Amino acid sequence: MNESRTETQGAVPALHLAAVKKAFGATEIIRGVNWEVAQGECHVLIGPNGAGKSTLFGLISGHLRPSSGNISLCGTQISGLSPSKISRSGLGRSFQTNNLFARMSAFENVRIGALRAVGYGPAFWRGLPHGGPADLRALEVLDEVGLLEKAHVAAGLLSYADQRALEIAMAIAGGQQVLLFDEPTAGMNREETARVIGLLQKLRAGDARRTIVIIEHDMNVVFELADRISVLVYGELIATDIPSQIRANRKVQEAYLGVPATLQQAAAMEVS
Repeated sequence: MNESRTETQGAVPALHLAAVKKAFGATEIIRGVNWEVAQGECHVLIGPNGAGKSTLFGLISGHLRPSSGNISLCGTQISGLSPSKISRSGLGRSFQTNNLFARMSAFENVRIGALRAVGYGPAFWRGLPHGGPADLRALEVLDEVGLLEKAHVAAGLLSYADQRALEIAMAIAGGQQVLLFDEPTAGMNREETARVIGLLQKLRAGDARRTIVIIEHDMNVVFELADRISVLVYGELIATDIPSQIRANRKVQEAYLGVPATLQQAAAMEVS
């Protein structure tokens, strides 16, 4: 955790959401969210079940369209664009559950991410170029996430932790600078969780421009990684601040615990 890192960020935010709403029929899930994520920071989004966290990620990545409001990526409006166009604009994303091509090798999965970034779609019925920049980029990224020795192993045969690392590799393969990770440590034991924390810290150390936004339920992970934390409750942001201030925030404590909470209780809370 680095609570001073955000002080050095540029004026243009990595992400800017203005009055973003999303309704499914008569049910409003996201209710007028205004949110900024600074370039280069690790920003963690937390909130109870049903808060709308994954829906918010879906709106940012283009998998869902906002009912109203605007979303900008590094100063460029992306509201209403397709996921592929948003990806080519510099946004990478992983999901709660593995989103891999199980029969393809780790190398082939990462190579797809690199190809998409240079304008190729997943057109597997036609030949794709081999030996070019996309191949080199795939090998570089596999090395970065510690999977180079498993490059030719089918994704479906990798361990769960390796599959999550492969998803991270796919998210960064095209050189995207803003990365969304939805519960990257879900279902992991302590050793696996520590590995993912180390990997995310390594990604940040390797490129100061990289912005990482994480949905996370494990508060140990949250306080280990976050420069700032935002709290989403029933589709509304109730707080954004550095970890020490979030830890002490009475509204945040009550949102999770349902009753006035002590600081010691807040330090131990886990949310999803």
